Amino acid sequence: MTATTLRLALVGAPNSGKTTLFNGLTGGLAKTANYAGTTVETRNGRFETPAGASVTLIDLPGIYGLEARSTDERVAVEAIQGKRGDPPPDALILVADAANLRTHLHTVLQMKSLGLPVIVALNMIDLAERDGVKIDLPKLAVMLGVPVVATRATRKAGRESLVAKIDEVLKAVPPGTVVAEPVHDLRALQREARRIADETMVEPAMNKFTRGMDAILLHPVAGVVVLVAVLFVVFQAVFAWATPLMDAIEVGFASLQEAVSPLITNEILHGFIVDAAINGVGSVVVFLPQIVILFAFILFMEASGYMARAAFLMDELMLRVGLNGRAFIPLLSSFACAIPGIMAARTIEEERDRITTIMVAPLMTCSARLPVYTLLIGVFIPQTMVGPFNLQGLVLFALYALGVISAVAVAFVLKRTATKGPSQPLIMELPTYKLPVWRDFFLGLVSKAWAFLKRAGTIIFGTTVALWVLAYFPNGGTGLEGSYAGMIGRVIEPIFKPIGFNLEMVVALIPGMAAREAAVSSLGLIYSLGPVDETSQALQTTLGSAWTLPMALSFIAWYVYAPQCFATLATVRRETNSWQWTGFMFAYLIGLAYAASMVTFWIATWSGL
Repeated sequence: MTATTLRLALVGAPNSGKTTLFNGLTGGLAKTANYAGTTVETRNGRFETPAGASVTLIDLPGIYGLEARSTDERVAVEAIQGKRGDPPPDALILVADAANLRTHLHTVLQMKSLGLPVIVALNMIDLAERDGVKIDLPKLAVMLGVPVVATRATRKAGRESLVAKIDEVLKAVPPGTVVAEPVHDLRALQREARRIADETMVEPAMNKFTRGMDAILLHPVAGVVVLVAVLFVVFQAVFAWATPLMDAIEVGFASLQEAVSPLITNEILHGFIVDAAINGVGSVVVFLPQIVILFAFILFMEASGYMARAAFLMDELMLRVGLNGRAFIPLLSSFACAIPGIMAARTIEEERDRITTIMVAPLMTCSARLPVYTLLIGVFIPQTMVGPFNLQGLVLFALYALGVISAVAVAFVLKRTATKGPSQPLIMELPTYKLPVWRDFFLGLVSKAWAFLKRAGTIIFGTTVALWVLAYFPNGGTGLEGSYAGMIGRVIEPIFKPIGFNLEMVVALIPGMAAREAAVSSLGLIYSLGPVDETSQALQTTLGSAWTLPMALSFIAWYVYAPQCFATLATVRRETNSWQWTGFMFAYLIGLAYAASMVTFWIATWSGL
């Protein structure tokens, strides 16, 4: 074995346990970057084999073969072939779900045709054996002509045979193996794969547990009822479970402000640190519990196998607006934040469907809108009961429903105009039901939470501080009229006057373009109230006297549609590689927001609200 660091690529279908194996081999310590010219992420990790070989492990996006359809698949195939700036990997570890090996064998044969050394890791062998699947491993290895190892990626002992096989295979493999042209006769490969499967494995009919669960979860009526119930529990949890943690965070930031405030005597520095910096970040970090809870449910549904069933169940409904079930997962993710939802659209094979999904993802009610909704509903909607339901809760539910209905309507129009094309059928593998690998689950959750905190610590902090500077100078913060923020607001105020916005509302929109949730802390600065959040009594009282109900409803309507998040627009630009699509999204969302606000304001005014 040479001292050279060898590069191994992990290849496999989605849900095959590839990422679990990567985390197990590398200790979960990965360096994440983007492939050159794309936003598709690559994760690199390192480990040493018992023989002392230094290995760089590359976790590629999931693929079913070399006939790439989606962006993720195309980039993965090009990385294997050395067409992404780096040389081809020295060898491939092809991870296959042992319970679904029959559907993965043609991928093994395709990868073998490239001429690179291949090791097949039959993962989740314990679950396959539980379900009665029997595989003759020695015979399978002989017929494939590559080493085959049974693995259980969640256990160190279940990975040892694979690591030993890596040492054995790489002893005779010099780095820099040349990739050959793949075999293009896919029908011949599929026939060969079926022959090998028939001779080496005994696969019973679908196990009793899976049949029983799918009979309910994939039923056209019962399945929809279960899905609606699951989503109802998810969003109830986002609000109910998060409240104690959000209260604790608010108390923590309030205590920090109280502790820091007496230590700073300079008025400008005091305003900058206490009012702008601490308040700006604190007013966003308070929503971390909601983000964590929402992503916890999404990650659990993905890992357990239910998310694939939900996508399959939604396929018929999606087809009616021209999409397929794969769009369900990106749109569901957009309830937390449109950015991961837009990025998740990479798995959609048909480019027109992917673009349509990206275009409507910002219409889903992301968590960044919650501070504005919570504040204005609390001020202007009475806490009366409508039957067994609270009116404020009904209004909030209606806003979520309005976002979903609008997304469906826009997708329907786009698929018949700008992204017109034939509907693509949904073809996907339904994984077996299983509990998540808790280590991977929590690693993924921490990654999502950290991404949110970085956003709070950069974009939100920067915009809050910028607004404080604009509102404080040149008149020393004595009033909005004489500040730079007021001057900017007065220039654009006539544009918003027909929809009922006053100067303060217009100015609050400016930092809101960087991040929607910044509007709440911005209103506190604009009305000279100091640190506030959506539950601040002082802010609620001020808005209750300064705004009318039609003005508040117009502001809410604006936030349902407006593209007030530069980070989302930047993500759309990266994912579509097109300023035209980015500009189209910005323009149509602004148009919808303006029209909805105008209609809302004038109907509310004429009806005497």
